[in-house]
Amino acid sequence: MCNVSRRLFMTATAASAVAVLPAAAHAQTTSGKTTPLEPAPVKDGKSALTPDGALDLLKRGNEAFLRDEIVLPDRSEARRLELAKGQAPFCAYVSCSDSRVPPELLFGRGLGELFIIRNAGNTVDTVAMGSIEYAVAELGVPLIVVMGHESCGAVKAAMSVVEKNARFPGQIDNMIEPIIPAVLEARGQQGDPLENAVKQNVRRVVRNLREESDPLLLKPLAEGRIKIVGAYYHLDTGAVEFFDQA
Repeated sequence: MCNVSRRLFMTATAASAVAVLPAAAHAQTTSGKTTPLEPAPVKDGKSALTPDGALDLLKRGNEAFLRDEIVLPDRSEARRLELAKGQAPFCAYVSCSDSRVPPELLFGRGLGELFIIRNAGNTVDTVAMGSIEYAVAELGVPLIVVMGHESCGAVKAAMSVVEKNARFPGQIDNMIEPIIPAVLEARGQQGDPLENAVKQNVRRVVRNLREESDPLLLKPLAEGRIKIVGAYYHLDTGAVEFFDQA
């Protein structure tokens, strides 16, 4: 009986060791690469970064993400209590709702740093526009980023409407309607049709924010106090490609 119990114990122990090998191997590949992350600088209750400084912070964060570095944002009780008194994000981020595209993880940022507006297809309706204007006028963000991504389902649906006269149930038709002009503009471009349409959708949103917004955005934009740029996330590589950075 003791021999049977001993064999069962040894078998279970060996199985457990095999189960944790992949996790242990991953830990070894990332050991020594953990990076404590200080929150972005704040002055007088608002971000102290310039538009270019904010963009550079995002770029460096994505570079660390591509190196598989483990960043450790400050999520302490002291940080939470500080943020309970007020927020000072350095970027308003318009992103798709896709579960594979979490901005904080892609850029290694922490609590209270990104003011995120998410919906399928990263479009800007009245609610999204009001959120962006609030981020600029009240929170003082110096940077607005509009990011599409590889294999976007909302853009695929809009392409199906244009190419196949497809219809979708519920409010999906209405949701993707603002993307259709970008799909039409992207037709005939060289390269992958879906990627072209996704990027064109981003360009249209960026252009509308720069040219057809309320003075709440246009005035600080003209004065150089904010910057509006486009981005495209590659799901397969993890890289964020910034464009329309003027």
